[in-house]
Amino acid sequence: MTEQAATPATEEYLAVIYRLSRQAEPVPLALLAEQLGISPISANEMVRKLARAEMVTYRPYEGVTLTEAGRQRAEVMVRRHRLWERLLTDVLGLPWDAVHAEAGRLEHATSDLLERHLAQYLEQPSTCPHGNPIPGQPQRLEGARALSSLATGERGRVLAVVNEDAALLRALGQAGLVPGAELEVVAAEPALGSLAVRVGDRHVALALAAAAQIMVGAPEGQGS
Repeated sequence: MTEQAATPATEEYLAVIYRLSRQAEPVPLALLAEQLGISPISANEMVRKLARAEMVTYRPYEGVTLTEAGRQRAEVMVRRHRLWERLLTDVLGLPWDAVHAEAGRLEHATSDLLERHLAQYLEQPSTCPHGNPIPGQPQRLEGARALSSLATGERGRVLAVVNEDAALLRALGQAGLVPGAELEVVAAEPALGSLAVRVGDRHVALALAAAAQIMVGAPEGQGS
């Protein structure tokens, strides 16, 4: 698929597959459809189109995997998206739960020249405001764990929120669960599907599904 042949729709599919593949690969078709807010039938049609263009491989009942060409194109789009998120937050002051949707509109109209100048203006940031790594910069999520995997008494530091759903980000921001925040698990209840953490002087209750979207590393000063 050439630069000219790519459309905002195909670019969005590739970018979403890329983001989901950081959690599981191959990416289940049902998960892709859910993330895009479309029917599995529509997702299947687009995935097969991308497979014909050699941007993905698809195996029924297993899922979707980016080819090298697909990964390269996805990284371009994810890089532009996360640079825009950083500018919208750091320069224009938009709240972190609003920038994902806005960046999604801007990324498709961004040229290579504008991308380079964005990165230079922002002094080559390594992550978006949600802590997710910007392709082309040093990665820092190696060895990170999902908050949902921590046991009672374990401590950590928030590195990233991998699901950029606006409602989730708004709730986490209000709870202080943002990149850099130190936390301690005070009650892990897998059977009940819940987790309680201490963030500063606050206790925060989370569903395990939400906690699974928060990547944590070792507390400050403890190494990885």
